[in-house]
Amino acid sequence: MFSATELNLQNRKIEKLVRLLFLVMTVFLVLPVIIILAVLIYNGAPVISVDFLFTDPTLGMTAGGIFPALVGTVWLVAVALLVSVPIGIAAALYLSEYAPENWLTRAINLAIINLAGVPSIVHALFGFGAFVLFFGLGTSILAASLTLAVMTLPVVIVATRESLQAVPQAFREACWNMGATRWQTIRHVVLPNSVSGILTGIILEVSRTAGETAPIMFTGAAFFLPFLPQSVFDQTMALSLHLFVISTQVPGVPEHVQFGVALVLIAIVLMMNTLSISFRIYLRGKKKW
Repeated sequence: MFSATELNLQNRKIEKLVRLLFLVMTVFLVLPVIIILAVLIYNGAPVISVDFLFTDPTLGMTAGGIFPALVGTVWLVAVALLVSVPIGIAAALYLSEYAPENWLTRAINLAIINLAGVPSIVHALFGFGAFVLFFGLGTSILAASLTLAVMTLPVVIVATRESLQAVPQAFREACWNMGATRWQTIRHVVLPNSVSGILTGIILEVSRTAGETAPIMFTGAAFFLPFLPQSVFDQTMALSLHLFVISTQVPGVPEHVQFGVALVLIAIVLMMNTLSISFRIYLRGKKKW
């Protein structure tokens, strides 16, 4: 039998210390999330009811429900996804599969990375100037959603591109050797094997889109509306702005109502993420490599 040397014993001690360090770091990352959720559930759960979810705010938004803001959030997220996902995937396909490696491509990639770091208030001012004023869309769901789409576009592009590049090059070469065109290879081989990674970018986009306040405040979200939007050219309430308003601008709002709005917003994001992650896991299970 082999006996452990002093070097082996020392390496094992170092490995245990590193493992313990990683465990502590993980706990410190997860613990705040658990505490925040616990506080929201403890303070907000008592107010959650059918009436709270499906009635309008009353008494100057100090009572009643959040139905208009709930519907408006769904409008904003849905329209933003419809705009940003096709454009983001198309841009990633071009950069990954078609674009030559030159200074222009590198400049575009650098611009995408820099765009991801622009503060949301800057995107809000851009959306106001571009979509509300220049294109004449006015303060509307469409203007707000386009602003959100521009803001989250880098996330979709980067996630999609990384997923496309993760597909083995041998898959492409095998298709080309069989006489398939580049587009046929992308459509039938590359994209199907990249869907799970693309969904990662979409999940991140949904999370950020639903929770943003500044971009929609200037471009389409309203302080209070007693009716639901009928088209993308109408204004709408939104949960994130509604939470900001009742927390800072409206006096006399019960604290449990504020926590209830925050809990609903977190629940919507978690529900969307759970559905997307479940679908992503299902698709990963169907991979042959």
